[in-house]
Amino acid sequence: MMPASLMERAAPVAFTLGLGILWEAICWLFNIDPIILPAPSAIAESAVTHWKPLLRHSGATMWTTLAGFAIAVAFGVVLGMVIGWSRAIYRGLYPVMVGFNSIPKVAVVPILVIWFGIGEIPAILTAFLISFFPIVVNVATGLATTEPELEDVLRALGARKLDIILKVGIPRAQPYFFGSLKVAITLAFVGSVVSETIAANAGIGYLMSVAGTNFQMPLVFAGLIALAIEGIAMYALFAFIEMRTTRWAFRSSFAAGT
Repeated sequence: MMPASLMERAAPVAFTLGLGILWEAICWLFNIDPIILPAPSAIAESAVTHWKPLLRHSGATMWTTLAGFAIAVAFGVVLGMVIGWSRAIYRGLYPVMVGFNSIPKVAVVPILVIWFGIGEIPAILTAFLISFFPIVVNVATGLATTEPELEDVLRALGARKLDIILKVGIPRAQPYFFGSLKVAITLAFVGSVVSETIAANAGIGYLMSVAGTNFQMPLVFAGLIALAIEGIAMYALFAFIEMRTTRWAFRSSFAAGT
């Protein structure tokens, strides 16, 4: 019998292969037009044929996504610390943040294009705008959930508010922070592609828009798969970093697995 750990590692690959085989069978059995739904074999053929532009535009999307995500992390951590500094600030700014996040970012892209023109900057800013909110909320939540009793004890021992934030609040907020990074990086890809689809001359979104205009649907789906691969890779990277840096937060899970 296959060990449980090996089965868990093989499960995603097996499920993906099974889904691809089912997809191919449905397209073949029902003779679906490739313009409506191309088969995985047609998508793979298109990816091999257009691998150079696909690789180039994937690199452009990765660059704009990571640039916007980096700005979101820096801004989100600082703003999250400000909001989590006190409950009054938390209650005052949190509704404003929720209202801002409720604005569809696709409606902001035309404004960014007017301000900065067509190109990378609107994509970077859209990735930033759509991904910073989870970081702010999780950092602020991690800081705001410090027990009042613990703060009272630390103040009695002579600790200042800044000491409590730096030495207790931030370490306790790490699981929240790294959890938000996994969500934010996937949202950053969404922001970049939305902006590239509307106003850009490079990137997966631009490639998909041009391919869709020319009815090259296998290439459109190849772009989607390339985007999914990038998103999964970055999600896995931050999940790995989270596991390495906040292992103490998962000690109960490790104990149960041993």
